[in-house]
Amino acid sequence: MSKITTELLLERAVPRSTRLRKIETLNLSKLQLKTGDLDPRLFSRLRHLQKLDLSDNLLDKFPNSLTLPDLRVLNCNNNKLEDVTALKQFPLLEELTYENNVYLTLNDDYKVMFLLQNLRLLNGKDITKLANHVRRVNSRKLTSKVTAHWEKFFRDQLPEKYTAEQVKSIKKKFLKSVQTNVVYGPSSLSEFTRWRVKMIAEEFLAYSLGLELNTDPEPEENVDENEEESTESPKEAAEDVSQVVYVYDLLVTVTPSKRKRNHSKPGSGNKRSKSQANTKEEAEDVSAEPLHFLQCHSKGNSREDFKTQLWSCVFEPLVDCGARKDPIVSSSRTVATCGGESVCLIDCETGTVLKKYKVATEEFFSVAWTTLTMVISDSRKKSHNILAAAGRRGIVKLIHVAADFCYGEIKAHKKPIATLFFSPTQETHLFTASYDKRIALWDIGIPDCDYNFKASQLLVLEALSIPLRIALVPTCPEQYLLAGCEGGCFAWNIKLDKGQKSRPFEAIFQFPDEDGDLTTSHRVDGLAFLNDDVIVSKSSKPGCIYLWSWSRSFDAKGKGYQRTVSAVILAELEWSTTDLSYLTLSTCPAKDYVFCGDEKGSVWMYNLSNYTTAWSSAKGKRSDKRISPTQILKWPELRANGEQLREVLINNVVSDPTFTYLVVLTSVNVTAIWKKS
Repeated sequence: MSKITTELLLERAVPRSTRLRKIETLNLSKLQLKTGDLDPRLFSRLRHLQKLDLSDNLLDKFPNSLTLPDLRVLNCNNNKLEDVTALKQFPLLEELTYENNVYLTLNDDYKVMFLLQNLRLLNGKDITKLANHVRRVNSRKLTSKVTAHWEKFFRDQLPEKYTAEQVKSIKKKFLKSVQTNVVYGPSSLSEFTRWRVKMIAEEFLAYSLGLELNTDPEPEENVDENEEESTESPKEAAEDVSQVVYVYDLLVTVTPSKRKRNHSKPGSGNKRSKSQANTKEEAEDVSAEPLHFLQCHSKGNSREDFKTQLWSCVFEPLVDCGARKDPIVSSSRTVATCGGESVCLIDCETGTVLKKYKVATEEFFSVAWTTLTMVISDSRKKSHNILAAAGRRGIVKLIHVAADFCYGEIKAHKKPIATLFFSPTQETHLFTASYDKRIALWDIGIPDCDYNFKASQLLVLEALSIPLRIALVPTCPEQYLLAGCEGGCFAWNIKLDKGQKSRPFEAIFQFPDEDGDLTTSHRVDGLAFLNDDVIVSKSSKPGCIYLWSWSRSFDAKGKGYQRTVSAVILAELEWSTTDLSYLTLSTCPAKDYVFCGDEKGSVWMYNLSNYTTAWSSAKGKRSDKRISPTQILKWPELRANGEQLREVLINNVVSDPTFTYLVVLTSVNVTAIWKKS
């Protein structure tokens, strides 16, 4: 039996009423209501209801026929809503709140802004301007793109005289193709974009071919051609972000050409317009150009903070969520960065800081992503990206990004955590490398619908010195782990079927020192795999980065069961002669690229695609000469408060998997984003 009766409705009316048709305000909060309790036959008698409070219940969706024709204000906070499209049945709705519904995202905000033409306030914020953009400019842009896609790829496929079966077939192909290929706005809104594209495509086909629509047609609107584009989120509006993101007057110098940036005032927003090349053609093309320079990790949001060190950045993985998997983008545009007391999520294309997490007593050193398959309700499963962040306090924070919720922490070490790394094969397995000279493997568990979870320690790897960088061997990620440490490069067997929970290293690798002699004692502050076998490490010799073979080096260990083995070096990369440490490197395996920053603010880029085939041979010889960088991206003349920023160290450089964006983290609290030309 439903929990809602006529008597309950009359009693919960504000003020109490004797007739359902007279109720204008109704409070149904904190009744443990589920979707099935909302009886459309009973609600249809609330013809004059204007304000409805359904907060603090257990609703996962709305029935499609509640028939509340005069509803203006709706509160759905603290439920379990998964979809908002049923709200279109309340066309007069002006104020809507649904905070703390963890499965609703920014995409749902945009959906309700489009569906509810009278909506003014969403989650307490005025969305009038943004909603107008979504309904008008966004719709106009997408309609233009959908129409162009039809004209270019599908119009000629339909014969002059066509059958119903032919129309059905081409409709199916067109809808699939257009949702895959029409792209607009940031990747964080890709689900909304596909939803709108499908809607527009169905309307287009209905108009062009006389097909029946699956949904009600979108009302025709006048488009203001001068309306500005915006990606403002009602949850995190632009004015909130502008408090922490400052944009400066700057002159960007890129070898071999100069490019000048447009003037932007601090607080005017965090979008940067691209500059146009203003020089003669050069022999060598510029392979990447600066896109954004952001100051979003300031301590206490201070615009004077140019001391906070930025350490780690990782691109968000795509979520495989069945029908919700994004087929458009081969890699995400969203990157997580950390430094000082905060972790930020940034859209690389727009420069928008999408989210920011702060812990006043922390200094974050590392971030890592995983995708967990969580049970959401009624035993249904759904994939969600989880971000782990850790640093000086030795505590791992676990953040459910879509829900804007830090749901737990793991007190992993008593000393700082230098780096984090999730297993690519076991979604809940997290490695933490600490200043206590240990690397721990944790099973972080999967949180239930109330975010209860249980973490357990599976393994402890004993190091002789502080581990700085860790990497799993791609061909056997559940068996071997490499670590670059303060005192050398080590390998451990991490197979969990071995009984030993605390393990010493199995091998330590020797490299040439400055005199050409082999040594194991050196700081390895850069370590990454370029492919399944080739390791890139930065260590003992200033001005040099080594490339070496995992299989050929570790085979030597296997033959003699030695604890000390010589790295089989394939090549050396020419790099800065600085003796400064902790300027780490990264790789882009899909493009055979290596990146490393230096002490002058430059980014050294190496395209090694011409070498990898030779190195894969069992008899591949070492390259005789050091390999020079393909290009060096020079630090631009960046001015803050009228003064040029100097003494910029590049702590980290990371590209997305397709090398479209390059994120550069500095010692002066500036995140630089470059885009490949």
